[in-house]
Amino acid sequence: MDWRIRRAGLSGAVVTALSAVVAVVSYGAGADLPWWVVVAVALLTAGLGGWTGAQIGRRRGIRNEVLEPGEKVLGTYTVRPPYTEHTPPAAHEGPQYQLRVTTHGMQMWERSALLWRHPWPELRVIADGPRLRIHHEEREVGAMLLEQPGAVHEIRHAARRHGAN
Repeated sequence: MDWRIRRAGLSGAVVTALSAVVAVVSYGAGADLPWWVVVAVALLTAGLGGWTGAQIGRRRGIRNEVLEPGEKVLGTYTVRPPYTEHTPPAAHEGPQYQLRVTTHGMQMWERSALLWRHPWPELRVIADGPRLRIHHEEREVGAMLLEQPGAVHEIRHAARRHGAN
């Protein structure tokens, strides 16, 4: 595994674990709980938070590996899955599908797997009501319903600004 991915996982673990411990200690001090209860809960929370943060950081590191030199991420948008899963994903897994908009183009991810990536000049991006339709070489590569309100228009604006049709 690349050192940058490990570093991303480690930083995600540290930040999440520290945030969790601070929240538990603050609550415990305010609630006048015995110190040993606060410490026990803080340790448990730090472990779980650190593990979750490491997973999130690792995914971010993997996604950043495919960026070209000088390419910047403009936004990441959660895409609703095409069908409802029988069991929702665990919180540490994050959203199943995400569309990543960069200065060079668009990337479609299924968790840590890159499904496709296309540069802006080769794309035609259409806002179809709440859906975003993406065409590459006269073929539709995606018709997506995004969770964030206004995301379709943000992406369409970024597409125009960076040279997509």
